[in-house]
Amino acid sequence: MTNDLIPSMVLAIWLYLLAGRGAFWLAGERDDEVAAGEGVWPSITAVIPARDEAECVGETVASLLRQNCPGEFTVIVVDDQSRDATAQVARDAAATLGAADRLTVLSGRALPVGWTGKLWAQQQGVEAAEAHLQPPAYILFTDADIVYAPDELRKLTARAQSGSYVLTSLMAKLRCESLAERMFIPAFIFFFQMLYPFAWANDPRRATAAAAGGCMLVRRDALARAGGMASIRTALIDDCALAKRLKAHGPIWIGLTDGVRSVRAYPALEDIRRMVSRTAYAQLRYSPLLLAGTVLGLAITYLAPVLLAVFAGGTARLLGIAAWLLMALAFQPILRFYRVSPLWGLALPAIAAIYMAFTVDSAYQHARGRGGMWKGRAQANVSELQ
Repeated sequence: MTNDLIPSMVLAIWLYLLAGRGAFWLAGERDDEVAAGEGVWPSITAVIPARDEAECVGETVASLLRQNCPGEFTVIVVDDQSRDATAQVARDAAATLGAADRLTVLSGRALPVGWTGKLWAQQQGVEAAEAHLQPPAYILFTDADIVYAPDELRKLTARAQSGSYVLTSLMAKLRCESLAERMFIPAFIFFFQMLYPFAWANDPRRATAAAAGGCMLVRRDALARAGGMASIRTALIDDCALAKRLKAHGPIWIGLTDGVRSVRAYPALEDIRRMVSRTAYAQLRYSPLLLAGTVLGLAITYLAPVLLAVFAGGTARLLGIAAWLLMALAFQPILRFYRVSPLWGLALPAIAAIYMAFTVDSAYQHARGRGGMWKGRAQANVSELQ
């Protein structure tokens, strides 16, 4: 009986994850077409924080200015003290489309103490939008590597209006071409949905709040009531922090999409490591105890099934195999969404082990004073000012 306790617990964990955690693994929250409400179409301003983004920002700006959106729509790029031609590339993209009058490029001011770089750039964009004679009804916070299909803003706005959402967010479809991307990107989305089940985030009765920072349509009046960007100015995981603030002021919605995608490449393992390590320890509130608990939890959830299946015998082995198969089953919907082989499902324990190493590395980078590193800035220490 005692020998079967841990195997039974491992299987119970996966039964709970499949049956009791908001059906996160089904990846069912999608940006299906929503009928637009009647009345005047709202005005929208997109705010793009951009630091050293010459490689991507032109495609982003062009995709936004091509949007099939009936209302007034303008774009603000905040050039966050870039060391490349970010500002010029953005202007050239708008000029090529004959839409230079709908683009504003701001030269970002120096980063003040107590702000992360992205949030300070977004704050400057919000200030510029609010300075208009007729400020927009909505602000679209989007990243400099995000590209939109022509109807996505119309669909996103229709959903925001239909549900009276104060925040409507789409999880941009990340690039998934290199071996490293095929191995780690679907798992990244899988783990995010496990932490923040989208169905729970979309339920006004639940406290869970989540957003994807690459595409967030926010009602400007709700943002002001929530304290604006200054209320989360130290956050590294800024999208979920903003979602939490805004959910106190109205319903929010987040879903997956094929129509909003990131063009940022992660060609090698090292690129994935940097992406994860930047915020993983911040997710654990810089707590060594939470780090230890997380490592233990990941080991039990993802590694124990394999160890039991390979090294145990009798009932323990059968329970380990069952848990491993349930794990592989749970991974299938997001693998299909990213159009990668279903066989990656069996590799999820190995993938999780590497993510576990990335999380430990995140704590190590923080100890070295390099936490939250992005484009030459180590920003994790500002979160400790809270």
